[in-house]
Amino acid sequence: MSEAPHGAPIKTPGQLVVAVIAGFAVPIVIIILLAIYVDNSTRTGAGTDSLSEAQVVARIKPLAQVEIRDANAPRVYKSGEEVYKAVCSACHASGAAGAPKFTNTADWAPRISQGFDTLLHAALAGKGAMPPRGGTGPDDYSDFEIARAVVYMANNSGASFPEPAQPAAGAAASGAAAALGAAAAAPSAGASDAAATQAAAAMAAMASVPQAAAPAAGGTQSADASQAGKALYQQVCQACHAAGVLNAPKFGDKEAWAPRLKEPMDTVYNYALHGKGAMPPKGGSTAPDADVKAAVDYMVSAVK
Repeated sequence: MSEAPHGAPIKTPGQLVVAVIAGFAVPIVIIILLAIYVDNSTRTGAGTDSLSEAQVVARIKPLAQVEIRDANAPRVYKSGEEVYKAVCSACHASGAAGAPKFTNTADWAPRISQGFDTLLHAALAGKGAMPPRGGTGPDDYSDFEIARAVVYMANNSGASFPEPAQPAAGAAASGAAAALGAAAAAPSAGASDAAATQAAAAMAAMASVPQAAAPAAGGTQSADASQAGKALYQQVCQACHAAGVLNAPKFGDKEAWAPRLKEPMDTVYNYALHGKGAMPPKGGSTAPDADVKAAVDYMVSAVK
């Protein structure tokens, strides 16, 4: 039985030419298509955006920056929520280091029962693991802003403290003292609300104290110490001592001053110069030491 003859696929020269061209052209076309595909794909590898404008600006950005502010522009105070988020939330959001957790009424109840005055004092002077002012300085946040943060946290955790009154720009301390007296005399306000209002007003008054230029080293006492002491009392000290808020001995109140005057005058001067309780050093001013001592003498002379 004979087999059928096998025929070659390429039988003519034309078919041979076509086969040769196809053998070269098809791979070349495939290679070109692959190259186009790879070149147009999105690159997400590390460092692919290192030369972008945003990345370059971030790399050459200076470490230190100078912020220029208009000294005459009215101060814009932070809200209690803003201060909480920027400073207090580091511990109070999670309750770290024994801090009362934000909105946890069980944590805050015993503290709220102590009153706004005590809470504000703890925030300003520090307590336990919490540093004074939450680790910030007076240039970062004023006492008024710290008071706002205290009210914000306490009121979101079961309290009903009134919002501290914002200090008026350039307000005189005498006006603040008058506001304190009015708050203390208000018959309709509760004792705790009046105390909170007085404390907030005192903090506002201290925050608005005009800062005198610091004296040069070795400076001498003012020529008229008595007048200098009276002037400093009227400018700074009466914000608290006129109404006797924040546990300050009231001006002219012999009973309130008696325990203080049992101590040596050097100790009393030291309290005024370096702070005691809620009172900041020098009452929040930068007056010369001699004038601060003269202000103490002026207040002491009123109870003798």
